Amino acid sequence: MSAIYLIRHGQASFGKADYDQLSEKGNFQSQLLGKFWQALPAPDKIFLGDLLRHEQTLENFIEGYQGVKPSTVLHSGFNEFNHVDMLTSYDAGWKNFALMAAKISQQPDANRLFQKEFSLALNRWVSGKYDDDYIESWFQFKKRCITALRDVVNQELIINPPLNSLNPTKNICIFTSGGTIAVIIQHILGLTDENSLAVIQQLRNTGVTKLFFSKNKLTIDYLNNYAHLTQAGADWVTFR
Repeated sequence: MSAIYLIRHGQASFGKADYDQLSEKGNFQSQLLGKFWQALPAPDKIFLGDLLRHEQTLENFIEGYQGVKPSTVLHSGFNEFNHVDMLTSYDAGWKNFALMAAKISQQPDANRLFQKEFSLALNRWVSGKYDDDYIESWFQFKKRCITALRDVVNQELIINPPLNSLNPTKNICIFTSGGTIAVIIQHILGLTDENSLAVIQQLRNTGVTKLFFSKNKLTIDYLNNYAHLTQAGADWVTFR
C-alpha cells in the first residue's frame, strides 16, 4: 500500500497586493516542515498545484529537507478555489481584494472580521443557489479536486503499477491548498458540505494529511498534522 501526503501551503500574504506568495512566516513554516520530514520516508514523487504559493512552499520544504528533489509534476487540479471571485460574488467591494484586505487589517479585530466575511461568502458559494454567479461553482470545484486525486492514483497504479515496477512509488507528496484538502477528506469520509466547510476552517498552514491507497481502497491515516509548527512555538501555527 502506498501513501499520499496532502500538504497545505505555508502562510500566504493576506492584505498585500499579491496574495499568491508566501509571507516570511510562510517561508519558514515550509522550511520547518522540510526539516521535520528528515525523520519521515523520503518522497518518491511530488505533485503540486501551479499557484506560486504551492511552488514556494515546495522550494522552502526542499531547503529544509536538504535532500534530493524527486520527480515533480504540476497539476492545476490541485489549485485552490478562486477566493477573490467567491468574495466578489458575495460583495462587489472585494473586487479590489488588496484594498479590502488592507482596510480590514487596520481594524482592531481584523481576523474575526475577515473570518465573518469569508464564512458568509463561502456559505453562499457552497449553497448551490447562485452557481451562475461564479467562474467555478462549488460542485465543479469538488469534481476538479477529486479528478486530480484520481489522476495521481491511476497514474501510479495503472501507468506505473507497483508490482511491475523496479522502483515502485511508495510515498507521494502533493503540495496544495486547504479547500482542495477538505474536499478530498469529504470525498473519502462521505462528509456533508457543512462538515466539509468546518474542515476548511481548521486546516493549518503546512499541515499534513496522510492517505493510504491501493487498487481498491483509499483511506485516511491522519489529518492536519502540524507537529513541526508546535515544536517551534505556538506563534508559528496559522490558519491563512
